[in-house]
Amino acid sequence: MKSTFFYGIDQLTPTRALNIAADKMTAKIHKKAKGKIKTSRRVIKQIIQQRRKVYGINTGFGSLCDIQIPTAQLHTLQENLFKSHSVGTGKTLTPELVRLMMITKLHSLAKGYSGVSMRLVKQIKTFIDMHLIPYVPNQGSLGASGDLAPLAHLFSPLCGQGKLFFQGRFQTTQKVLLALNIQPIPLYAKEGLALINGTQFVSAHSIKIIEQLSRLLDYADLISAMSIEALHGSQSPYSKKLHQLRPHPGAKKVARNIRRFLKNSPNLSHPYPTRLQDPYSIRCIPQVHGSSRDALRHLKKIVKQELNAVTDNPIVFPDGSALSGGNFHAQPLALALDYVALAAHELGNITDRRCYLLLQGKNGLPPYLIKNPGLNTGLMIMQYTSAALVSENKALCYPASADSIPTSKGQEDHVSMAPVSARKALDIINNLQAILAIELICAAQALGFRKQKASPRIDAFYQQIREKIPFLERDSDLSGFIDQARNLLNSNKFL
Repeated sequence: MKSTFFYGIDQLTPTRALNIAADKMTAKIHKKAKGKIKTSRRVIKQIIQQRRKVYGINTGFGSLCDIQIPTAQLHTLQENLFKSHSVGTGKTLTPELVRLMMITKLHSLAKGYSGVSMRLVKQIKTFIDMHLIPYVPNQGSLGASGDLAPLAHLFSPLCGQGKLFFQGRFQTTQKVLLALNIQPIPLYAKEGLALINGTQFVSAHSIKIIEQLSRLLDYADLISAMSIEALHGSQSPYSKKLHQLRPHPGAKKVARNIRRFLKNSPNLSHPYPTRLQDPYSIRCIPQVHGSSRDALRHLKKIVKQELNAVTDNPIVFPDGSALSGGNFHAQPLALALDYVALAAHELGNITDRRCYLLLQGKNGLPPYLIKNPGLNTGLMIMQYTSAALVSENKALCYPASADSIPTSKGQEDHVSMAPVSARKALDIINNLQAILAIELICAAQALGFRKQKASPRIDAFYQQIREKIPFLERDSDLSGFIDQARNLLNSNKFL
């Protein structure tokens, strides 16, 4: 039986958001949340009745905030937002990212500080429940004043604008809603602004970054242990007492993983290795992998706070006040995402160094891990691909948060660029997956030259690899090997 998540009340986590998006968890709006939403909406009505001038409720937006809008035109004001702000460009977001954006926005609105109506909240939930996927391009947000352009694309179908994916292609929203017998809804004061102000584009990407990098960090430990086996490396760098003297959480966890993976290995059973010390890419795995884990831990903390925050503007309070501030500014996410992008790159960087070691032709292994080297080139060019991806990631590591471009006549004069940070981090992680896939192929090939079996855990992983990727006896077409290895890394079942 599926567990139930209550929007606006329960704590949203990346795992819960992913489970809701995949229909593995039921999500409902709690009656307490409904009460808070209705109270917040009454405050908006009071502000309008009292003709109080409040930003975004009865004024223009951005640098036009000093222009008060007549009550009769407030509906037009909100709907015009979608027409003027749906100006994104670039690739179309995946359905999963789109659903994550809707889920995280609904949770924020359900907290009852945004001044929207229950009618609007229910319409968003209908879109989520029916798997209606709006067209959302991935470029155009500055990560301040909210993810304006992508959120405008995301929610314009609520009131009949924009495009929806239906029957295999994007079609006009009006046509799709008519076919599904869903009525578009009008937007009233504050509602359009509440929808497009917020960090949901960045938050959705952050959820995927956490999911993917968490899995790849675990695989990096397992694959590197297989490389240690293949290279007959020393176990001393992973000693528990060594890491108690420098107790960084990530390093301790990695060392513990390596010890577990190498337990009862006949290859590493001798107390003193033939080499006094291994190269850093072997000896310093806990320090490097562990630092990347610590960076991800920091991002998880920031994202959990963000997922349960109210990030639009102005914020509406039950006491009747509406405060204009900067809760939409994604700087906390931008810095954390740039940090984790660098951490993901470094994981790929050290992985490539281990590939190089495996192909050197040392430690009793043939050059390029192939019989009859010279006649055969073996895995030489695989490391070229790995090196190319590492170099590409270096270029992607420039922190987007270091930049800011003023907009809206200087009213919005410092922006976070967090959406760029998020997209770059996902690109780096995608490249990292391929780099790890190459080490997996090289380590398994090297292990195939050893007469003794590896540790029970590594041997089991090796056998799973061999079900998909054969031992290379001579040069052959390798184009499918990396794809097969990446498919293994897409699943948690081998961990």
